[in-house]
Amino acid sequence: MTVFTAYDQDQIIDYLKTQVPDGKVATDAKTLQATSFSPNLTDADSGVALAFVAAKSTADIQGVLATARKFHLPVITQNQFTSTVIGADGLNGAIILSTKKMNQILEISKADSLAVVQPGVINADLDAAARQQGMFYAPDPGSKKISGIGGNVATNAGGMSTVKYGATKDNVLGLKVILADGRELKLGGRTLKQAFGYDLTQLFVGSEGTLGIITEITVKLLPIPLGKPLAGIAFFENMTALAKAVAAIRISGVYPSMLEALDNKTVIALDHYEKTNYAQQSGAMLIFKIDSSSPEAIQVLKKLLTDYQARDVQLTDDPTKQAQLLQLRRDMLPAVFAGQNHIMEDMALPLSQLAPMMDYIQEVAQKLGLKIFTAGHAGDGNVHPTIVWPEEIKEVPANVNQALRLMFHKTLELGGTISGEHAVGMLKNQWNNEELGDNVDYLQHQIKALLDPLNILNPKRKIN
Repeated sequence: MTVFTAYDQDQIIDYLKTQVPDGKVATDAKTLQATSFSPNLTDADSGVALAFVAAKSTADIQGVLATARKFHLPVITQNQFTSTVIGADGLNGAIILSTKKMNQILEISKADSLAVVQPGVINADLDAAARQQGMFYAPDPGSKKISGIGGNVATNAGGMSTVKYGATKDNVLGLKVILADGRELKLGGRTLKQAFGYDLTQLFVGSEGTLGIITEITVKLLPIPLGKPLAGIAFFENMTALAKAVAAIRISGVYPSMLEALDNKTVIALDHYEKTNYAQQSGAMLIFKIDSSSPEAIQVLKKLLTDYQARDVQLTDDPTKQAQLLQLRRDMLPAVFAGQNHIMEDMALPLSQLAPMMDYIQEVAQKLGLKIFTAGHAGDGNVHPTIVWPEEIKEVPANVNQALRLMFHKTLELGGTISGEHAVGMLKNQWNNEELGDNVDYLQHQIKALLDPLNILNPKRKIN
């Protein structure tokens, strides 16, 4: 049977090209394949896009959206394409809208303690530019060197400094956003306090490209703290003991800017990766940092570590040695992932429930015969259990899926969330009702329908 359509693909592409005045439209198979599928998510339920648009201006974005409305096509916004939850993969017949080339730092104002950037600016590049003026950008995701500010905002990225400085949402002052109908919104502003109207700025933070396209971000900058930074490591019998120590440090008044936990399996993988010998010390490693140390803070920290039976505590104020310790945490993922299939999860717990969750993860691993590496941002209760299985087994094993369900249910039972900082995407959107409940789930769909009535913006992501 012949199926007749109003337009063929060539007509749609020709129209799209007329609507993109500054950027580039690509339709070759190599580009579409590379940008439609996450390289580390082989089970992604995605498809090959119709076109890839490298936008360079607001006009390009409005033109893509005009095309999408005319032909009822999905629009998938990409930035640096580092999502771990199938948040920016292609869909069949979609337009992938990349903001990667919109990568200018428009302003750094020391006087106003802020920066204005386009979405494609790399997190680490913004921080480096701010530091040249005696300021810094606090959000510090593990992907800092490769992730863009636009993606950080769209997913409300967290990171290693969240324990002191908050997640991305706590550092965003204003946004420019293009709605599905092409209208531009200017939200928030340059002030540190804002109380007028509904807080629509925060509505778009973490919206994962489902409500609008972010084109400009105003973020807070902070002055580089005075005094000497201090970093260190300490070892504990197991992750549960470490979690109890972290809870005590968190409320001690020391105000660390980093409290990172790695279990023994992870440290063994790091030893292999880094050619070190840390795993011989004990069952879990704590990596910590204080931005501006004082004798009083050091004394309190040392006492707490002693009280909670920490062993082989190492402290340093030497910048080179600090960088080496902190690099251990950044190298965790390549060390664990090497030569294995994997799923890294992202749950966040109330601080008082972190230790029970650590115990439960080990129970699940033993019960189901799995190898689970556990690490995470212990200072803010964000835990990243990573399940691995042999590389030659391409399908996700049944016991891996069972483990995920058990850990998610336990997280919710303990009052936590099953997405602390990696967003929802397509991998977790089926859990919306269970975590949020009927009323909030329904309200989210009402908001989506109001702002995107044709459901063209990143469909199948964030909410079902």
